[in-house]
Amino acid sequence: MMEFLYFPQDKTEYLPSILMLMIFLIAAVFFTRFLMKLSRREQQKVDEQYADKMIFNDKQNDH
Repeated sequence: MMEFLYFPQDKTEYLPSILMLMIFLIAAVFFTRFLMKLSRREQQKVDEQYADKMIFNDKQNDH
């Protein structure tokens, strides 16, 4: 009835898939942290580049 499901009797057959899952999970975490750091750096560059315009706009909005 459920021939498409495969559950091995020898549980060591699960090890390669668990190792691959851990490798991809760790890689995903590092890549996400890398993108977050890159995004922060880009935001700082934009903030520095447009800081004078943002201050000017804030002063205009106050009056």
